[in-house]
Amino acid sequence: MDIIYNPEFEKQTIQIVDYIAKDKPSASIKFAHELEKLILLLPQNPFQYRQSHYFKDKNIRDMTHKGYTVIYEVNFDKNTIEILQIFNRNKP
Repeated sequence: MDIIYNPEFEKQTIQIVDYIAKDKPSASIKFAHELEKLILLLPQNPFQYRQSHYFKDKNIRDMTHKGYTVIYEVNFDKNTIEILQIFNRNKP
C-alpha cells in the first residue's frame, strides 16, 4: 500500500514540531522520526489502530503517539493509506 500525506497533515506536523523545538530541539527531531517510523509501518497492518472516534467509517483509524492523534484512512480500492491530520487530543 502507498502512503499519501494530506497537505493539512503536513502543515499540522510542521506546527507541532516547531512548537516542540521551541522548548527542546532534540525532542522535536525525535518526535518527528518516531512518528515517521510508525506511519511507515501502517501498510503491514493498516487496521492495528482503533476505528476513529471522530468518523463513523471502519476504514478511518486513530493512531496515537505521545499525546497526539493521527487520523488516517485505509482505501483498498486505491491501495493507499492517506494520513489525514494530527492533533493534540488534550487540546481543543
